[in-house]
Amino acid sequence: MVPAEGEPVTPEPPPGPDATVKDRPSEPRRIPFLGISIALIAIMAGSALFLSGYSMGRQAASEPGTPTSEAEAFQPFWDTYHAISDRYAGGEVDRTVVVQGAIRGMIQALGDPYSAYLTSEEYRESLLGISGQFEGIGAEIATQGLDGTEGCTTLGSACHLVVTKPLEGSPAEKAGVKTGDIVVSVDGATVDGLTVDAARDKIRGPKGSVVTLTLQRGTDSPIQLTITRDVVQTKEVESKALAGGTVGYIGLSGFSDVAADDVVTALKAHLDAGRTKLILDLRGDPGGYVTAARKIASQFIASGPVFWEQDAKGNQVATEALGDGVATAADLRVVVLIDGGSASASEIVAGALQDTGRAQLIGQQSYGKGTVQEWQELSGEGGAFKLTIARWLTPDKRWIHDIGLTPDVVVTLPDPVPAGSDPTLDRALEVLAGPAALADLPAVA
Repeated sequence: MVPAEGEPVTPEPPPGPDATVKDRPSEPRRIPFLGISIALIAIMAGSALFLSGYSMGRQAASEPGTPTSEAEAFQPFWDTYHAISDRYAGGEVDRTVVVQGAIRGMIQALGDPYSAYLTSEEYRESLLGISGQFEGIGAEIATQGLDGTEGCTTLGSACHLVVTKPLEGSPAEKAGVKTGDIVVSVDGATVDGLTVDAARDKIRGPKGSVVTLTLQRGTDSPIQLTITRDVVQTKEVESKALAGGTVGYIGLSGFSDVAADDVVTALKAHLDAGRTKLILDLRGDPGGYVTAARKIASQFIASGPVFWEQDAKGNQVATEALGDGVATAADLRVVVLIDGGSASASEIVAGALQDTGRAQLIGQQSYGKGTVQEWQELSGEGGAFKLTIARWLTPDKRWIHDIGLTPDVVVTLPDPVPAGSDPTLDRALEVLAGPAALADLPAVA
């Protein structure tokens, strides 16, 4: 399924975790952006957006110039810049573009997949994405073959672009888009010959702009719907009762501040219903804001470090539990589901609950994203860059970068996993149905 127009598109390293979003206010000013998802919601389809851990850097107030001590090292840079400015005869020189290229080159030279330069538009979209919002019409879309299977590549007579769900309260829902609608054209142009991503890009767009979709609904004549795009909040938290109402399940697909609040609400509802067994499902969750990770972990951990940050000089600072958790009671049994798509902020939460003995991890090895990135906005339309500025460590000071977290109960998945089955969730329910001491439970294949 492709996220609709608006998701954070930051797919860099596979599977996509980018950084632990540190939501600290920048100095001297805050950067008030939302979150962009792809407008149809292409639910983080591999776009490894910012997976976890960002903080806002300080914008330089002045141009310090080249320090005397570094003048010799920077001389080749200035020689090149001045040669381009003064002597380039291939056309007019856009100095902004040249400077942006230099900045991009410096960041790329680090060889760090989590540090990057973004233009002002890319920066805006990225910030929108990691906060669980996007600008678009608010509908999930997927490709579908004539036999009903999803995943065909090029749209055409044998491969349709289908709306799998308009989001509740979204512009798409309000305009009358329905599940099962086939998108025939966008603004009068056919989608035949396009990939799903290319079609999604035509449907997505900034808040306030208008798009006209031609839709085929059943055997009726095609209809046209004109939709004004808006900011849409994605649903990142799923909550339900399992095992005859005895187990509370909370699935999390992102770490925005809204998602953190929704987790608290869901936990309270389960506890109010008398449930003392909880499943926190972080599978496939690439992360988000560090503040959200702290808040969610703090719901289960009463006190002490949730994680540590280690800066470039080796200094370590603890981030403590907030002390207002609703699920810290000792009689609550908690398991956390993880897999190779659980990254960054997901790993902060899972690692914190594992190290403190608050929960058992069940599933497969997690992704292994153990660094924190900081955003620094550049002046004017210079865009911004994100830079790895710290490592994060679990409460026991483990650095899981490029390693991941090892589950306490390993579940080896069959290949392929039978449709409609969920071996990891089944194993979690078995664990919760058994004795509280889980340390000796064997791995299962």
